[in-house]
Amino acid sequence: MNFLAWTAATGGLLLLMSLASSWIQRGPVTSFGLYLFAGILCGPWMLSLLQVDIIGHANLVAHITEITMAASLFITGLKLRLPMTAHAWRVGMRLAFPAMLLTVGGMTLLVHWITGFDWALSLAFGAIVAPTDPVLASLISVNDARDDDALRVALSSEAGMNDGTALPLLMLALLIAQPDGLTSSSFGEWAAKDVLWAIAGGLLIGYALGRLVGLLATRLRSAHQDAAPNDFLALALIALAYAIAQSVEASGFLATFAAGVGLRRAELRVTKRFPLEELPEEKRALPAEALINPNKRMEHGQGGMVKSVGLVISDALSFGDTIERLFAAAMMVGLGITLAQHWNLTGIGLALLLFVVVRPLAVWLTTWRCEMPLMRRLLIGWLGIRGIGSINYIAFAWVHGLRGPQAEQMVDMALTLVVCSIVLHGITVTPLLNWRAARQAARTQENET
Repeated sequence: MNFLAWTAATGGLLLLMSLASSWIQRGPVTSFGLYLFAGILCGPWMLSLLQVDIIGHANLVAHITEITMAASLFITGLKLRLPMTAHAWRVGMRLAFPAMLLTVGGMTLLVHWITGFDWALSLAFGAIVAPTDPVLASLISVNDARDDDALRVALSSEAGMNDGTALPLLMLALLIAQPDGLTSSSFGEWAAKDVLWAIAGGLLIGYALGRLVGLLATRLRSAHQDAAPNDFLALALIALAYAIAQSVEASGFLATFAAGVGLRRAELRVTKRFPLEELPEEKRALPAEALINPNKRMEHGQGGMVKSVGLVISDALSFGDTIERLFAAAMMVGLGITLAQHWNLTGIGLALLLFVVVRPLAVWLTTWRCEMPLMRRLLIGWLGIRGIGSINYIAFAWVHGLRGPQAEQMVDMALTLVVCSIVLHGITVTPLLNWRAARQAARTQENET
């Protein structure tokens, strides 16, 4: 295909998805599942119009997925407006740390037992498929800052953190795979630098930068009565948080997530210190961006700090969402095209074990005595979609020297598992959430009567 054909195909696909958006929202398949099918349709399995190999372009894939993940993690953090002491945050921490570790351990043992891979390769597979994905989980993540649903907040906070917490385990697998193996000195360096510093440093750098930039941008907007859209603030904050963290060997993924959280904390500080007295009491609890009329941003001479921070947040959300969806769509099409080269039946079996046994069991154990209803624990155990984060880890491992016939088989299994997750979780998420909403409505009506 030449450039014009590529351009026409891209435009046609985006137009079709835009016109069918209302049907997609009501249908059983997510938009990302349809992008995946579009890639399969154009790939070697069907029309054979395009040839793309993710592993053959591992460096490019690593960078594209990094951009996509950074934007999505930032938006995820920005939408989480609940107090840090909220119960859903504590559940998210349990899911992102102990549950993720249990998932990696369980999948490592299963892969070693089923395939006979050595421990390094088995651990790499476990680390690749363990983290849930913030990009493809749009149907189960928080909708906006007013969404305080405990299930959504727990899943969103988990997805925001566990990509950063799983990466050290992949790096440990790469250390074990080296010719010299894992020594006491290399293990100590890994624990201090790739675990403790990477996690703590990434969170601190991102949070501080997000909060500082948020307060500074708000003061400047308020002082100059600036109501013009500023789409580049989100991009600047994402890029700076990721680059600064990576330059000092901290976690760039955790930094971008924490930058979103920090920017939201700046908004909370402004709304607390400068309440809008003219608003009724019930509206003062709304996020600042909800007070901004998108068709009439601010009249001259009006605004103040609260409306200024509302403009900052709304611009960041709008631009970040666009970047996230654009790159995610491109990655899903690419995954569909390359699937013909990486389809693996063992990956299907491992996917079922992960979705039905390992993930639910890890969630069940780590949420024990967590004051959580049984049905919510079961839903969290199932609704753990895998996606672009796993593709990024695959590219990362390949770029850093994890090669060979068994490594290629491991990649095939991981990519197959990701596709199974996109299909299975995509088909089941809407019916499950609709059933949950109906159940909650019936319980509320019963309590009222």
